[in-house]
Amino acid sequence: MSGYHIAEDRAVLRIAGADRIDFLQGIVSNDVAKAGKNRGVWAAFLTPQGKYLHDFFLAADGASILLDCEKARSADLHKRLRRYTLRSDARVEAAEDLVVALASPEAAPAYSAAACFPDPRHRDAGYRAIGNRNSVEETMAAAGLAPSDPLDWDRRRLALGLPDGARDMEIERSTLAEGNLDLLGGIDWEKGCWMGQEVTARMHYRGLAKRRLTPMRVDGPIPAPGATVERDGVSVGECRSSTGDLVMVLARTDAIDETETGLRCGETHLHPAPPEWLKSALIGSGAKAQSA
Repeated sequence: MSGYHIAEDRAVLRIAGADRIDFLQGIVSNDVAKAGKNRGVWAAFLTPQGKYLHDFFLAADGASILLDCEKARSADLHKRLRRYTLRSDARVEAAEDLVVALASPEAAPAYSAAACFPDPRHRDAGYRAIGNRNSVEETMAAAGLAPSDPLDWDRRRLALGLPDGARDMEIERSTLAEGNLDLLGGIDWEKGCWMGQEVTARMHYRGLAKRRLTPMRVDGPIPAPGATVERDGVSVGECRSSTGDLVMVLARTDAIDETETGLRCGETHLHPAPPEWLKSALIGSGAKAQSA
């Protein structure tokens, strides 16, 4: 991947008011106070039972917090956040004047408006910029970045094992451990209580995660989202997003092994391709010895 593209599938919400940080701290999984103009925070919003609702990136822009989220589900997130403002001095608005751009990791754009920060999940994931469309495009051009195909970024994302919202995590069903937010810096365990924390912390400290998202290489037709992955006729995973010859699979941890040769999805053979950070985490936790 090189260059940049405007992420037309992303939207921006603006949270303003004196209580904006305290308001968000009690709801989301990460420490909002760490967000800055050039520092992004990845976080999730859960049900009280610890199930996934939304994930997003947070950055600070003066007296506002900018929230980079899925456009198709931004209205739902907007409504849910407003429900929790109650009497706090916090206002949630759709920032329709702002866009999100995803840029190559090869060059750091010198962006002065709104926010520009490295993707906090992985050093090779590139940069995210939030701002007016014209100013973002001018900044990228000044950094020597040309417009590129969004599919290039999506394949890099998959190779790095980074989830893409509801394409990879099931609403009101997935846990943050299944989406690897506990391994990719999407949770702050020290910041105090937040909605869904108790269930999430119990899974984390007791090592209860039996399934995790991992990329797999495809030999055959690309499986549809939701298709079952089997080994010897037994289900060991479920397909999610895909690009090119890669598909994200929510797999049993004992099936996430590069030497595994028996995974199939219909006529398609699947070959686990876990990124280094996931392999290290599974080895450290003894996950390969676990069973469903």
